[in-house]
Amino acid sequence: MKNTASVQQKIMSSSKAQHVVAAARVTGKTIAFTNGCFDILHQGHIYSLSQAAKEADILIVGVNSDASVKKLKGENRPLNNEQSRSLILASLLIADAVIIFEEDTPLELIKAIMPDVLVKGGDYTVDQIAGAKEVIANGGRVIINPIIEGFSTTGIIEKIRHL
Repeated sequence: MKNTASVQQKIMSSSKAQHVVAAARVTGKTIAFTNGCFDILHQGHIYSLSQAAKEADILIVGVNSDASVKKLKGENRPLNNEQSRSLILASLLIADAVIIFEEDTPLELIKAIMPDVLVKGGDYTVDQIAGAKEVIANGGRVIINPIIEGFSTTGIIEKIRHL
């Protein structure tokens, strides 16, 4: 029998994540952090999350709250609420912790966790990534994964609308 309770336990507050990170660091483990809306999980997300997970022993995923997604993506988003999106991410083996954040960017969450590696997917430059400056100043690295063309939540929504 699978322990499904452990999936729910991977969804945690920032303060709980700080304790998890501190305990992991005592044993020499490294921490990677990535974030996004993850409104409709697709192949591009899985690629980006997999690449992020390769960068450290523990992967923490920040998830934009419903209010934050609305600000970023528009009034009709998110399609899936923050609890649903977080539960789906927590069920992935590659995610060790999932944290919902309310702000427009995960800057405060990144500063609280201070990962060894900050990973973002997309066409960003390092200076455009929230928390990059702080992670680098703390001796960490920032990695930008390329986007897999043809996979986006907006594209999936448009395809469904035209069916």
